[in-house]
Amino acid sequence: MDFRILSIGALGAHPLWNEHAPVRTGHTTTTLIRTGKRCIIVDPGLPPQAVAARLGERSGLSPGDITDVFLTSFLPEARRGLAAFEHADWWISGDEREQVGVHLAQQAIKLRQLSPSDEDRDDEERALMRALEHDISVMQRCKPAPDRLAEHVDLFPLPGVTPGSCGLLLSAPRATILVCGDAVPTIEHVERGQVLAGAIDLDRAKESFQEALEIADVLIPGRDNAMANPARRGF
Repeated sequence: MDFRILSIGALGAHPLWNEHAPVRTGHTTTTLIRTGKRCIIVDPGLPPQAVAARLGERSGLSPGDITDVFLTSFLPEARRGLAAFEHADWWISGDEREQVGVHLAQQAIKLRQLSPSDEDRDDEERALMRALEHDISVMQRCKPAPDRLAEHVDLFPLPGVTPGSCGLLLSAPRATILVCGDAVPTIEHVERGQVLAGAIDLDRAKESFQEALEIADVLIPGRDNAMANPARRGF
């Protein structure tokens, strides 16, 4: 099993840099994991052409070589490049799929009740319905991931930022690596012991943050580069 960072993510506005409004396009850190015959992309946050280019630059692989895509959450900034991997299996945690999927369906039903036909909707409502229908179709394509996604690659639930946020725990001979998603956003959040602003459940987000620091030797944050876990001084 081996892994490498394809693209380092970024927050649209980094609150720990005293940014309070978006100053850049936010996107997640994208990781490639290779184990056995499986090539797994985690959180393709860049647009399809860009993530395909990063894949070639960092690994020599093409999108057709990718067997699986795993989303640590259903946040738009974690899945912008999904279309580059049409032939892969798309995975997400069962909790995220169920809870976010139900929310999307409820929003679509509510909009249809207010405006039953497309002719009844104004431009804003039409755009919202198209976005909802697209998100629902993507969620339907995503399969609930098993507890063990592949050899040496296990799901590690990290709920809080979203209802079913979930990382991947990678077992290497000399270290345990955790792909954190936004449960652990950046090195500044680790240094200050803070979770991402806007978490849907702050208490659960804090618990997940602490669990990540307790288990991993190496952290792959959702919006930063891989780093040795400063909480595990013996590593």
